[in-house]
Amino acid sequence: MFKKERNQRPIKEIKKDDIESKLLDLARVTKVTGGGKNLKFRAVIVAGDKKGKVGIGVAKGLDVSQAVEKATKLARKNMKDIPIVDGTISYEVEAKLGPSVILLKPQKKGRGLVAGGTVRVVCSLAGIQDISSKILSRTTNKLNNAKATMKALEKLKK
Repeated sequence: MFKKERNQRPIKEIKKDDIESKLLDLARVTKVTGGGKNLKFRAVIVAGDKKGKVGIGVAKGLDVSQAVEKATKLARKNMKDIPIVDGTISYEVEAKLGPSVILLKPQKKGRGLVAGGTVRVVCSLAGIQDISSKILSRTTNKLNNAKATMKALEKLKK
C-alpha cells in the first residue's frame, strides 16, 4: 500500500516585526515564608515600534530569562497608540502615578530628546524625536516613572 501524501500548505513567511524592546529594570525579589525564602526575578520591559506605539511589561520568573520573556510578551500585548505630530507631541502634558510626577513638553524640530533615564527610553521607543521632559518628583523608581510617562502619553488626544 502506498501512503497518501498530505496536502502541504505553503509555508507563510514569518515577517520579522519591527518592534524593539529594552530592559528597563531587573530586580531580585525575595518572599519570606514559613518554609524559607523564595527568590524570583522581576523584569520591566519597554517595547515600541518607533512609529507611535509603545507598551510596558512587568513580570516575575524563577530565572532572569523567564522573567524577561514574560515581560516582553506583556509589553507587546499592552502597546498603546501615541499621537505624534512632526516628531513631537502636540501640547504640554503632566501625569502623576503613585509618587511619580512627570512633565512632558513639545520641542521644535531638531532639538532632540531632552529627557533622562526612563522617560528617554519610553519616548525613543515610541518614536518621539523632539521632546523635553522633567521628573518633578523625588522618586527614582524606574517602574513608577515609566508608568507615569505612559499615563502622560495616553492623555494626549489625536
